[in-house]
Amino acid sequence: MARKAFETFEAVSALVPREGGGYYAAIATKTIGGPGAPRFNKVLEEQTFETAAKADEAAAVQLTHLKGVDAEGGLVW
Repeated sequence: MARKAFETFEAVSALVPREGGGYYAAIATKTIGGPGAPRFNKVLEEQTFETAAKADEAAAVQLTHLKGVDAEGGLVW
């Protein structure tokens, strides 16, 4: 799991299980020190990965390109 911190949000590489098997790469965002569950943003939606490790690895690469997180937890490229 890779992590990137911004002014008020943090973003971490993640994955989302795919119905029927496999995983999507995702980036989870959450307010730093804030309550509540993280928001999972799928990335590379056209791709699915056979293992959780491969999905997380792909998400970590995408995380390096992330410029920020908007006020709702959405990704800013």
